[in-house]
Amino acid sequence: MKEKILLVDDEEGIRRVLAITLEDEGYEVLTAGNGEDAMKVFEEALPRLVLTDIKMPGMDGVELLQRIKERRPDTEVIMMTGHGDLELAIKSLQFEAADFITKPIHDDALDIALKRARERIALKEQVRVYTDHLEQLVAEKTQQLLDSERLAAIGQTVATLAHAIKNIIGGLKGGMYVLEKGMELDNGTYLSQGWEMLKGNVGKISNLALDLLNYAKERAPDYQRCDPNRPLAEVYQLMRIRAEECGARLRMEVDESMGEILMDPEAIHCCLLNLVGNALDACQCGGSCGQPAEIVLRSRQAPHWGVEYQVEDNGCGLDENTREKVFKAFFSTKGTKGTGLGLMITQKIIKEHGGEIELDSRQGKGTVFTVRLPDLPIS
Repeated sequence: MKEKILLVDDEEGIRRVLAITLEDEGYEVLTAGNGEDAMKVFEEALPRLVLTDIKMPGMDGVELLQRIKERRPDTEVIMMTGHGDLELAIKSLQFEAADFITKPIHDDALDIALKRARERIALKEQVRVYTDHLEQLVAEKTQQLLDSERLAAIGQTVATLAHAIKNIIGGLKGGMYVLEKGMELDNGTYLSQGWEMLKGNVGKISNLALDLLNYAKERAPDYQRCDPNRPLAEVYQLMRIRAEECGARLRMEVDESMGEILMDPEAIHCCLLNLVGNALDACQCGGSCGQPAEIVLRSRQAPHWGVEYQVEDNGCGLDENTREKVFKAFFSTKGTKGTGLGLMITQKIIKEHGGEIELDSRQGKGTVFTVRLPDLPIS
């Protein structure tokens, strides 16, 4: 197919002569006698090359150049000018004209200008192809990387789950063995011990399954207008007796001046319950420095946040290596007693709320978990 070129000049004689020259060069020539007609032809044919006079009645060549560039920036426009219009010609270069040639038009000058314009078109096309190819290559490599990471994560998860399930199966087998010995020897103590071991390990399987479901479940927070102290008070009432049974004192310090905010109270209840449960586990051997074990639940109005919760204990605390791992998948400081998903679920819920969770802990000094939730507008 011939390359289209739009020739614009208000002098019919110049249009006729230049059209013949351009046709001899192998172009399909479209012509217009003014800027308005030129835009109509351009909109219909969308040529990649335009050759236009600068001085024309009505819309001049510079305005035509600007409108063409707005419509199709990759179009190359060559300006034709008289010797007295060099300032306009230079100005046209500022508006991304490909070149300008002076009248009367010499064939050599026209050939050079057209050659440069075609080279610019070819270079832009090459850049576009390279860019498209690069974008496709980046997309492919990114997908490959995501697939590899996903497979690695699946492999790690399966391996960790297999280890956890293996430990539970070992506990079940141990309970079955003790139970069978109790039946064989008609020993009530063995029967009782074996049954408790079985119940404990069945409970571990149940907790593991529920934690996996909670972590995998994609859900938006069920926002409600709520007193931010409500989930904290509910957790306090729920865990107070258990804390006493563990030999720990559970206290609550709340900021009563806070107004209602938007939150998912059930989800935040789950987070605070996880944190208090961890605090109780940390206080199993009493408080640090020989002090009685104590856990404090706090709420307060924090700057730039809707509410800040704290769960602080004076238990055993965490060393640096453990602090770096507490939010990672299946990591637990409870050995076979924990699933390693509680803090992951807590962090996930907090992030779904647009909040943040921080850990401050030192070995032998206790631990403080701080949760901040945003002050979302109440519609």
